[in-house]
Amino acid sequence: MDGTEVAVRAVESVGPDAVALVLEAPATFEARPGQFVQVGATVGGEQVTRHYTLSSPDAEETFEVTVEVDPEGSLSPYLADLESGDTVAVAGPFGDAYYEGEDGVVVLAGGPGVGPAVGIGERALDENASATVVYEDDAPIHEERLTALADAGATVAITDDVSDENVLEVLADAQGQLFVYGFADFLDRATAALDAAGVDAGDAKTESFGPAPE
Repeated sequence: MDGTEVAVRAVESVGPDAVALVLEAPATFEARPGQFVQVGATVGGEQVTRHYTLSSPDAEETFEVTVEVDPEGSLSPYLADLESGDTVAVAGPFGDAYYEGEDGVVVLAGGPGVGPAVGIGERALDENASATVVYEDDAPIHEERLTALADAGATVAITDDVSDENVLEVLADAQGQLFVYGFADFLDRATAALDAAGVDAGDAKTESFGPAPE
């Protein structure tokens, strides 16, 4: 299996059917919030890999990915059952939609896109940049970190409809580099919401997680 074997440091519940997997960073590993890695393991005698986006603000000694657990999935239930000291294989990082020290960030996240959203938001505030996070989900996760972001000065809007009028007002007032993370249908809805708010999405950094699971 491709990748470097790394130790699991922690597996923490972050909401309904979701865990944060904290992994030891490989030597020479350099990743920015918003990039993704390939995580692999041998499950039932078969090698299985999936891609997960970083949800930590940095990756200096450890880094975190957020895993939505599908009970019928081939890898996510296995990852959710891991304990500190277990190992997985990690390759990467990959992707171009990541934080690069911009003066402000505006992150639109759908479903598991909240992982990179909280990581980017935290990193931006750490570097004295402004942060706006708009998160669409009917069963939100990472609520503690989202609350902490708001308490630290970020603008945070949690909604079940990214086109809601209140959300459009937030987007119209927000300033900074645009990021959009989520399944393909969310990216379409987010782009439409930005257009409705009068925001040019032409320079947005986007990462599609592919078709939404049925």
